[in-house]
Amino acid sequence: MARETWATRAGFILAAVGSAVGLGNVWRFPFITGQEGGGAFLLVYLLFVALIGLPAILVEFVIGRRTELNPVGAIRDLGSGAWNYLGWLFVAIGFVILSYYSVVAGWFLRYTLIGVLDGYAVADTGEAQALFGTVATGIDTLLFHAVFMALVIGIIAAGVRRGIEIGVKIMVPAIVALLVGLAAYGFTLDASTAAYGYYLSPDFGYLAANWTSILPAAAGQAFFTLSLGMGVMITYASYLGEDRNLVADAGVIASLDTLVAVLVGFVVFPFLFAAGLEPGSGGPGGIFVSLTTAFAGIPGGRVLGVVFFGMVGIAALSSAISILEVLVSYLMDELGVSRVPASAALGVAVFLLGVPVTIDLIFLDLFDLLADGVLLVLGSLLLALFVGWVIPDIAREELSRGIGDLGPFGDVWIWIVRVPIVVVVAVSLYLGVVDYVEFLTVDFAEWLAAR
Repeated sequence: MARETWATRAGFILAAVGSAVGLGNVWRFPFITGQEGGGAFLLVYLLFVALIGLPAILVEFVIGRRTELNPVGAIRDLGSGAWNYLGWLFVAIGFVILSYYSVVAGWFLRYTLIGVLDGYAVADTGEAQALFGTVATGIDTLLFHAVFMALVIGIIAAGVRRGIEIGVKIMVPAIVALLVGLAAYGFTLDASTAAYGYYLSPDFGYLAANWTSILPAAAGQAFFTLSLGMGVMITYASYLGEDRNLVADAGVIASLDTLVAVLVGFVVFPFLFAAGLEPGSGGPGGIFVSLTTAFAGIPGGRVLGVVFFGMVGIAALSSAISILEVLVSYLMDELGVSRVPASAALGVAVFLLGVPVTIDLIFLDLFDLLADGVLLVLGSLLLALFVGWVIPDIAREELSRGIGDLGPFGDVWIWIVRVPIVVVVAVSLYLGVVDYVEFLTVDFAEWLAAR
């Protein structure tokens, strides 16, 4: 069957941005930033995106456009021996991430509906925590998980141009517009000055004392929010039907994604400080507990809450379709399965894997810490080694298409991939593995013992 391509450059860029702008930016970013010291984490995160994330996007772009294949087929086409199995890692990562991602996205859909029907009438943090407890697990959670996955399946089944491209052209501008409006409102709150100080002023003493936790958190967040290490950018670049300037496209994508992440901070932290709440408290449910408490106590909070939670639901959808597309493209390319049955079968499989997360939140930690701190970083590390040391000449040649003579930039990029990226990502992977082992031997072991 003929391989689909993007109809426009804007469609490709918006799809890649839509993949990056999702729960990673709006759900994970605020509570990770709060947990890791505010401005100290923001500084390391921004440096990671600029110095590591941008070159890493190009790594995935050159592989995808060169082969016009899914991650499994792409790595097999360019490599040999043990490298042939690298593509399977991305398929596994996609399954794991989307399984719990869909559950969390269902939370945002449900909070949007709660705002429309009842409003956020919580008197204090305790009531907000009780509300989150009813939303986070149970039969209703399973239902919203199913609804969200059905939406994702429907968009993917419609195809690249009629489904993904049309969808992101609507969703991404809407997300940005809503964030700008909410950030403008946050600026009017009395607590905004203190919030901006916490968010934008790094505490270098805190950074020096806590770099072992901040570095892997920033690395994982950068890879998660840029959709790196899971094969998404390989898959999207494989649909490029003509020579493009990949450097320019990567710069636009990374810049827009980072802009959205920073905007989210300008939305969330003024609301938290206005409500007198501690940033980063409450873990994965913290943003729900803190923001519903904030929305309940400010003028127009019900409307703002509906807009915010609805916007995050849209952002989650734009990211989820990119992850499922990685899996669907594998079945289409490797096994010749048509798009509709491939979308349905894989969507159902992902839904089933996410069912435990709707039963107990310990499984959210189990999946998220594994995917974010270990698998995504591992995938990016192996890709950097592959491009930098196994196929550097092919990578330079592919990058030059649409640009012309790279001059010294090609060699500089390859050496950045070979050494700084490999070293920093390897250290981040080690720290992430240490954190995950600690979680398994302490938190998860205690949960098992209590059963």
